[in-house]
Amino acid sequence: MSEQPVFDFSKQTNVGRMPDWIRQAFGHADYALTTRTLNQHGLNTVCVEAKCPNRGECWSRGTATFMLLGDTCTRACGFCAVKTGKPAAVEQDEPQRVSKAAQEMGLDYVVLTSVNRDDQVDGGAGIFARTIQALRVVNADMQLELLTPDFHRCQSEAIALIRAALQSLPGKRFLVWGHNVETVPSLYKIVRKGSSYARSLDLLRSVAAYPDIEAKSAIMLGLGEQPSEVQQVLEDLHAAGVTRLAMGQYLRPTRYHLPVKEYITPAQFDEYAQLAKQIGFQWVKSGPLVRSSYHAEDAA
Repeated sequence: MSEQPVFDFSKQTNVGRMPDWIRQAFGHADYALTTRTLNQHGLNTVCVEAKCPNRGECWSRGTATFMLLGDTCTRACGFCAVKTGKPAAVEQDEPQRVSKAAQEMGLDYVVLTSVNRDDQVDGGAGIFARTIQALRVVNADMQLELLTPDFHRCQSEAIALIRAALQSLPGKRFLVWGHNVETVPSLYKIVRKGSSYARSLDLLRSVAAYPDIEAKSAIMLGLGEQPSEVQQVLEDLHAAGVTRLAMGQYLRPTRYHLPVKEYITPAQFDEYAQLAKQIGFQWVKSGPLVRSSYHAEDAA
């Protein structure tokens, strides 16, 4: 891989006001129930911590993406609203609390993600494994989707640990395993400090090799990437065995985060979706407000 150039993202480029096609839905219906259940069990969600623009819509549908291992990440990605620093101790009863909340919310499709926990010997994989087991105890046919970190120095061990937990369970053993490459390689030094494009592809390639695991990834657009770079990432992901793909607009969560370089139009997102399907992806979500777990339960 060629040496990555350093980009100056210190100032917002003149992209104008947020376009009309970016609209955030407000909560109704099951929104209050979702809020109450999550608060009652002391659970974190990527919906809140990452300031997801789809929180209103998803919580109103009674869905949420559980964020394991606390609310503090050991990395400092330039795009992410999740706070970074020294995390608190891992809460060992978290798997049971997630399982109870999923029961009360009546979920039959659960998405689990987490902060990066490079301070843990197993990268936090043990909590993922135990949460999978706890969820399947209450519903053996529950469909599960993971959105994991790259597990840095313990990648192979973490994959084996989670895979063993899945294999030990009755009922459905199929799993969607997601890990987001987030952006194109040339922007990694700014967008994903401490992460590696090659390491992310390694994880996706490893999990995609299992017949009962479907690999998934996502990329943000509007950070200054070129269309040819996006196409190369899609080809790399497909070559690694990824079958599910999400593409969405990067939205600056606060003024302390990377600025938006471009607002991608809905028509451009449609073109990227067509390209992804031509390359061979079986499940594609592409649009301004699409995020990696947005409508994750939808069929292809």
